Amino acid sequence: MRPFSNRATPPTAAERVRSILAAAHSMTVVSDGLHTEVRRLDGAGAMGHFHLHAPFEGTGAQTETRVPVRLELTDIAPTPVRDRVRARVMVTGLLAAPYDTESAKSTCMEFGQAVLEDAQGRAYVTLQALEATELDPIATSEAGMLTHLVDDHSDIVPLLLRLVRPHPDNGILRALPVAMDRYGVTLRLEYPRTHRDVRLPFKTPVTDIDQAGPQIHALLATARRLAHTGHLPT
Repeated sequence: MRPFSNRATPPTAAERVRSILAAAHSMTVVSDGLHTEVRRLDGAGAMGHFHLHAPFEGTGAQTETRVPVRLELTDIAPTPVRDRVRARVMVTGLLAAPYDTESAKSTCMEFGQAVLEDAQGRAYVTLQALEATELDPIATSEAGMLTHLVDDHSDIVPLLLRLVRPHPDNGILRALPVAMDRYGVTLRLEYPRTHRDVRLPFKTPVTDIDQAGPQIHALLATARRLAHTGHLPT
């Protein structure tokens, strides 16, 4: 029997930015010296309110009157883990006129750059990289799936822990799913003074949301099989 492998491919910075922009419920728009809190993004995400396009190449009055704008988004874990902020995203660019909440859903924004900040550091993402990246099919369903798992299937996490290597020691206080993407599930292991995240990869990347459930069941089947046979993940 082929042993389970903990080697997981994480999402790229562009994939994470794309997912955060699509799944966001709120954001802060900083433009013309004003901070505007935009809430209830109505399932459309940030890109349902801003259309990103390449920088305008013109000159003269049109160029001089453009207004700098910054979109600030915070990616928060949907489950009650310690340190729930998973990442922050900042997108900078230019507007043709000061930001107006009345026309927010049709605002065109000349893209400058996107910055992703998380526990691994800071990464810069270009418009070309964003446009070349397909939206993760789990992105907009992740919150509901993880809260459903915690609220209605609490027995699943202890099973998934069997796949973690090195195996958590007796000092662990609790483990909860903190993230899910097309490549796998991430568990957060909490200890008295610290925590660590471990990724459990799916056998193959999810290309459709309907594949997520079977992939999770496959992880659980592997965990049960390893417990019975004594095989260890590598």
